[in-house]
Amino acid sequence: MDNRLFFPATERNRDSIRELLSRILVSRGLILEIGSGSGEHGVVFQKCFPHIIWQSSDPVLIHRNSISSWIDHEELNFKMPQPLDIDVEKTPWKIPSKLLLSIQGIISINMIHIASWNCTKSLFKESSKLLKNGQFLMLYGPFKFGNKHISQSNKLFDISLKMQNKFWGIRDLVEVSEEATNNGFIEEELIRMPANNFSVIYRKVSL
Repeated sequence: MDNRLFFPATERNRDSIRELLSRILVSRGLILEIGSGSGEHGVVFQKCFPHIIWQSSDPVLIHRNSISSWIDHEELNFKMPQPLDIDVEKTPWKIPSKLLLSIQGIISINMIHIASWNCTKSLFKESSKLLKNGQFLMLYGPFKFGNKHISQSNKLFDISLKMQNKFWGIRDLVEVSEEATNNGFIEEELIRMPANNFSVIYRKVSL
């Protein structure tokens, strides 16, 4: 059965994210994606970077079914593992022990603004436990700066998010980075991306 979902945002941003990943990905090991959604990003990046293993995850069953269908469709079963059922707030994350030693980085794309602030806190807390010094956590999405939006479209998007769920909304980068610091990360690089989005690369350092 073909359970593939198609998210328009993926088609718009995958090339720019892929270019960034080509700079920061290590030459081996496993990348854990938190909140993989449809799975479209995962299969594209797995095909582009065959030297790594792309481990997707999502708490929503229809998303995990979509990811599995995308893996089948792209004939990646020999390389790309099935998605994990990870709810970022339910800690500790359930990750098979055989994968733990292989994790080289964690990525979350367009997740923290469609989740509660507690999800952002859990993301940094659990990532800090899983990552070793020098390894990275990368976030992609819209951000506020000094509690101000960078565009009118982002402001309207933020309003629409809060109308859907009062706990959602575009996060302020200062607050996000403070949470990163509290969990042993430093903000290494902020990269402007298309459509008023940003990628932020955090590195794990000794506490």
